[in-house]
Amino acid sequence: MSGTQARIVIIGGGAIGCAIAYHLARSGERDVVLLEKAQLTHGSTWHAAGLVGQLRSKKNLTRLMQNSVAVYDRLEAESGQAIDWKKAGSLRIAASEERLAEIRRSLTQAKGFGFEAHEIAPREAMERFPWMTGDGVVGAAWIPSDGYIDPYALTQAYAKVARAGGVRIREGVLVTGFEREGRRITGVVTDHGTIACEIVVNAAGIWAKRIGEMAGVALAAGAVEHQYVVTEKKIDVTAETPTFRDPDRIFYLKPDVKAFAIGGWEQGAPACWPRGVPFDFGRELFPENLDRLELFMLPAAERLPILNEIGIQTVINGPIPVSADGEPVMGLAPELDNFYVACGFTAGIAASGGAGEAMANWILHGDPGMDLWPFDVRRFSPHQANRRYLAQRSSEAYGDYYAIHWPGAELHTARGGRLSPIHHLLTANKAVHGSKAGWERPLWFDTGAVAASETPSFEHKPGWFEAVGREHAAVREGVALIDQTSFCKFEVTGPGALAALQRIAANDLDRADGTCVYTQLCNDRAGVEADLTIMRLDAQRFYIVTGSQFGVRDSGWIARHLPGDGAVQLRDVTPAYAVINLVGPKARRVLQETTDDDVSNEAFPYLAVRDIEIGLGRVRAARVGYVGELGWELHVPSEQAPHVYQTLRNAGEKHGIADVGYRAIESLRLEKGYVYWSAEVTPDTDPYEAGLGFCVALDKGGFIGREALARIKADGPSRRLVTLTVDGFAPLIGGEAVLCEGQVVGTTTSAGYGYTVGRTIAFAYVPAALARATDFVVEAYGISYPAIRGPRTLHDPKSERLKS
Repeated sequence: MSGTQARIVIIGGGAIGCAIAYHLARSGERDVVLLEKAQLTHGSTWHAAGLVGQLRSKKNLTRLMQNSVAVYDRLEAESGQAIDWKKAGSLRIAASEERLAEIRRSLTQAKGFGFEAHEIAPREAMERFPWMTGDGVVGAAWIPSDGYIDPYALTQAYAKVARAGGVRIREGVLVTGFEREGRRITGVVTDHGTIACEIVVNAAGIWAKRIGEMAGVALAAGAVEHQYVVTEKKIDVTAETPTFRDPDRIFYLKPDVKAFAIGGWEQGAPACWPRGVPFDFGRELFPENLDRLELFMLPAAERLPILNEIGIQTVINGPIPVSADGEPVMGLAPELDNFYVACGFTAGIAASGGAGEAMANWILHGDPGMDLWPFDVRRFSPHQANRRYLAQRSSEAYGDYYAIHWPGAELHTARGGRLSPIHHLLTANKAVHGSKAGWERPLWFDTGAVAASETPSFEHKPGWFEAVGREHAAVREGVALIDQTSFCKFEVTGPGALAALQRIAANDLDRADGTCVYTQLCNDRAGVEADLTIMRLDAQRFYIVTGSQFGVRDSGWIARHLPGDGAVQLRDVTPAYAVINLVGPKARRVLQETTDDDVSNEAFPYLAVRDIEIGLGRVRAARVGYVGELGWELHVPSEQAPHVYQTLRNAGEKHGIADVGYRAIESLRLEKGYVYWSAEVTPDTDPYEAGLGFCVALDKGGFIGREALARIKADGPSRRLVTLTVDGFAPLIGGEAVLCEGQVVGTTTSAGYGYTVGRTIAFAYVPAALARATDFVVEAYGISYPAIRGPRTLHDPKSERLKS
């Protein structure tokens, strides 16, 4: 093979790999090689249906899809090659009130994004797609800029432009391994020789997990069988015929040449080769599965009577990528410093143009150009790359593709892999568990005190509403225990630990030993890469606590910015410690009954960290928490956790102690004005606009983001996070459009009911000029809710209870 080195090597010649090559070439990057083991498109691309839908649940995810459409609008002229791009619009119908509520929620989100999408009546839907019956249809969504495209032609057009820009594309070259030095890949080993390189991009589609394993990278990306059919060519479709989706009957439709291509998302679709997709699988299909085919074709025939009159010409049953949560997997792998991934694209054709641009930005500039956390490879823990976990979750995620996505709904498969040491005790106390990063975590407790169930809702109170309200009250008025063992915990140690962390954190960590510091970790643009707590145990030892799903991301950010001489070490100690939060106005009484250590406010003030004894155990106790009440986070050696929990439980019985879950935590933190990373704070937001300027120590010396933060403080942020409230209960959960004087001015980041204040609370960013306005409107499900901007902190604004 000519050429034994390249700056960038892309593995995989499907739509995603070729789109990355295309965008690298357009950015002026010439020293790129793309390797394809067979021929371009020979993975899943060649048999993809080719629908292009844009509206997603987050603004940036929608932007990514919009960027794809922008590419398709220009690519034919740019490449000189037909791509059969039909911008004919898309129609999604609702055959139930619940589905219509889901559609209305998405349309409200679109309004907040500034994305054109419309609710239309059933009659207009039938006018736009005359083959459908209106039986049971209660509404529909119309998106005029959606469409469909030829996946093969699209990929070849990407490749043509990439080649013209200098990218070398090598077909028939199989990657067999990697050469590695420390945290860097130095060479890609193939059956045609080794290519020395600086950067590797794994865009290998259904083979991505196997390629990752060769490099020591764990990927929660698998493959699932997917079927669709092409009808006989007896249908008078036109260039204006839109794509069509009936999620209640789990099928989609794309116009074809005088035909329909119809596919579905049925439950129980098998994961393909859980032990790894064979490399000798090429441009092949599986035998058709008529039993599974009937699951969506029979409902499709009910909606489209014409299907009872024409036959099926072709059945396609092939493997498609599906990740553990059904979303793509993108970014720099946390295990290595130069190994990027872009895989798990179930809707890879729709995403390829935007995803290729984001990946090119990531590779060339260290940033995708926008926050893409819901797609980020670092959202998964290594546990979630387990083959059996992945097989179960990918199949479930596939089957849920057209399920109603209820607020707060949980996945059901692959459960029980990570358990707190007190899981069995909480189960005995009637915990209703959810799952996060593979951990089982209590959402709420079904004690029988009120009628309750795990029944979600869009526009009404969910089944757990009253039970969570009782837990909320226990924290505000009495005393409670919260199992937060799933927190990720790290130790940073060594003679240069303080200096290293001072350079990474925005806040000042040079405090007395035994002090807890809340801080953000910012990037060079002042965006918030992490929001966490750092406890200084002594001059050379720090203990870091972050959220359950953020450990891979946050530890990776810290590790990449530690000195390279090995003098400072970072170690994951998550399994070593359970975390029990003892909280509420009566918390000190309960704690003091279990310990001979002095836990008075004078001896143990707010933000102090002490090692204390509880019963027969010894714990690291921190006067810190996320619910805004007097309390202690108790970091307990795992083997002592059941004893410590039961000791506290027993001591608290006479005080009415309660178990509390994560749903109550959400309402408690909203009342207190506490932010959540990935909602209020992200790499696209800075501490000042988030109201976290008190965490920025500009005068401590140099640290990452300091210059940008100083500029923002001097100039003032262009927008600000505000707290809005609506009288009584309103069905807000975040993502709703915010209006002022009839104009859309923002989108809610988080929302929920505040049981203490008796109002619905929503956080939202609004232009700085409107930050002191008082009257707003929050729109949800097509209904306008008058909202008042109030103080940032609605409960205990001076933190007198917290610090008592």
